[in-house]
Amino acid sequence: MSGSVWLPPGSRPDTLPGIPRQRTPSWARPDPVDELAARLEEFIAAAVHPDEIAALLESDGLSDDQIRERYGVKNSFALAETLYERVERRYPEPDGPAPDPWQTGLLGCLLRGVVFALPGLAYVLGAPLFTGPGDHGLPAGTVPLLAGALCGWTWNQGLAHRAYAWLGLGDRPAARRALLLGAPAGALLGSLVAVSFAGGAAPAVVAFAAGQSCYLAAATVLLVMGRERLLLLALAPMATGAVVSLADPLPETAGLALLLGSLAAVGVLGLREVAPALKGGQGWTAGLVALLPFGAFGTLPAHRRPAGPRLTGSLPYALFGLATGVLVLYAALGDVLAGESAGAVAAPAAVALTLSMGPAEWLLYRFRSGSLAGLRSSSTARDFRRTTVRTVVRCLAAYLAVLLALSLAASALWPHAPVPDGVRPAGLLLLGVVLWTGLLLQSFGAVTGATAVCCAAALVQTLLLVTRTGDPHVAGAVVYGTAAAVQAALVCHLLGRATAHR
Repeated sequence: MSGSVWLPPGSRPDTLPGIPRQRTPSWARPDPVDELAARLEEFIAAAVHPDEIAALLESDGLSDDQIRERYGVKNSFALAETLYERVERRYPEPDGPAPDPWQTGLLGCLLRGVVFALPGLAYVLGAPLFTGPGDHGLPAGTVPLLAGALCGWTWNQGLAHRAYAWLGLGDRPAARRALLLGAPAGALLGSLVAVSFAGGAAPAVVAFAAGQSCYLAAATVLLVMGRERLLLLALAPMATGAVVSLADPLPETAGLALLLGSLAAVGVLGLREVAPALKGGQGWTAGLVALLPFGAFGTLPAHRRPAGPRLTGSLPYALFGLATGVLVLYAALGDVLAGESAGAVAAPAAVALTLSMGPAEWLLYRFRSGSLAGLRSSSTARDFRRTTVRTVVRCLAAYLAVLLALSLAASALWPHAPVPDGVRPAGLLLLGVVLWTGLLLQSFGAVTGATAVCCAAALVQTLLLVTRTGDPHVAGAVVYGTAAAVQAALVCHLLGRATAHR
């Protein structure tokens, strides 16, 4: 056992005979697909579709012949699907906080709400002008003012959409040109409507209504171009004088001077914003081109006409402005128009709705931000739909709380305001649901549905008031509630889909 190993003759003791090695069977080799999956694991785990993996394989120079030889599958797409199935999805989180383009400051939105409400103080200074017999139980001169205001809301809502459409295309000069022609046209149209409804109103009332139309046109220019602060500064003298006049009435000449001064300041600022469009000597012609969907009365060939937003695209927004204006008007004056009250005008409701537009705008941004976060955190369509509904409910509840607080505060401060009962606040809150959900649908481009619902509600309430069917506030609450339910259903149906949030 301890002897040396026998070697054949001629052999050296430091060499051993070769031992044949056994080959590894093919079934025992590592799977090449698994090896490729391990090498590309990070990329495959982050892929959202197999086509991404197929593109990577082809960019590495792998041909279908090589893939069939090495991996035993038909082509790059078949290999990509195999890799996609073998690696679990692991989407990497972005570095730092996720970008949110819908973040906006509350102060700016509140400022817009204040700017919307401040012009109402002009009626305090202009009250001495409203002399003469009343119309349909309303104070003297109210009918031409309301007619001009409704016309202005309708026209300027459509004009603002058209200007914003040009801004969205990155063409700020075209937006200015559209406002250059559209704003004076709206002021003229509103003045003519006020004159046509003047009846036996005093000339001072007609002049006030014309000034109101001019203000709405110039304010639209400033708001579209993002000049809210300038508009606030222009209105400050008039607003200050109106507040002082509530405690100690100012002389009529002083009030008139404040009104004309603020109106002139707003007009000059609006003209200053559109003045660059006048350069080059083609301001009015270019404004017509920007405002209408064709060139100068269609004289340009079709291939030379400037591409821009369709004119019909602004029509639903104009009708939405008209319908919501009518609904707000009825919330403030519905009982008076029905002949059931001779003096009380629910102006606090209109003031509360106007002031609430600032918080409403901010809450729209919060909803967009919340829905974007829901897109990131939800793994299924059902989870996203549930998250969206919760976000809508939270934002809407916050808006209604603000609206209720503003309504109670305005009713407490307004002289001789009607005492809020159960029906008035309920109707106001239901109208708030209609307005906020309508603005929400409008912000997602679903303006047609919102416009149809609001127009139908305004038409039905008008018929109820004309025929004097039931109590105006109960009828209004029923109409608002029905419209709110329909629009809430539209919101849940549309915004529950992820594709609506692109």
